[in-house]
Amino acid sequence: MSNIAIIPARGGSKGLPDKNIKEFCGRPLLAWSILQAKKSKYIDSVWVTSDSDKILDISVEYGANPIKRPLEISGDTASSESAWLHAIEFVKGTGIDIDLILGMQATSPIREPSDIDNAFSEFDKFSYTSLFTSAQLEDYFIWKKDQESMIGVNHDFTNRKRRQEITEKFLENGSFYIFKEELIFETNNRLGGKVGTYVMDDYKRFQIDSESDFKLCEVIMKGYELDKI
Repeated sequence: MSNIAIIPARGGSKGLPDKNIKEFCGRPLLAWSILQAKKSKYIDSVWVTSDSDKILDISVEYGANPIKRPLEISGDTASSESAWLHAIEFVKGTGIDIDLILGMQATSPIREPSDIDNAFSEFDKFSYTSLFTSAQLEDYFIWKKDQESMIGVNHDFTNRKRRQEITEKFLENGSFYIFKEELIFETNNRLGGKVGTYVMDDYKRFQIDSESDFKLCEVIMKGYELDKI
């Protein structure tokens, strides 16, 4: 049974055109996810699913296997689940028996191969069915507007608790997911069953959706020397 990494990477992007192949720290943005997955001791093969031939050519250049995604599941409203399901069927069609899937987000490059390895280790240790990456929130008070006044969403500001009394909370950062092959086919969802989380360093939670995100993530990537892979 094989563990495979699947990276969805559409050609279209309204917020930042061609963001998946835009040069980031000296390489196409997508390349970082491919290289990180290839360096994980738990991953047997890396696959990129895309509607763009240009993206697939770059994927092959960096050592991934290409999957041409149908146009009907390549639009703005298409879910990652639809891309993963199509990709899994494609991989199974090559004769590979799949155990676990590492679903990666190409626009979250601030990670290390050790994050993937540590997450798989926790997945095995606690017998999870699925897992998401997260950042732990501390003293994180969320507010919303209620007519003309602000009110607390996750806290009572009239009875503010001390930091030590606040219940642990986790922010799903979307960097990557691990899930069993049968889970996504049974539920059409990346998460289900016994769900775990792998807590990453807080600075790794940023993802790229705009030009300002791109510049910020480059500074972080270089500052922590994660571009030395």
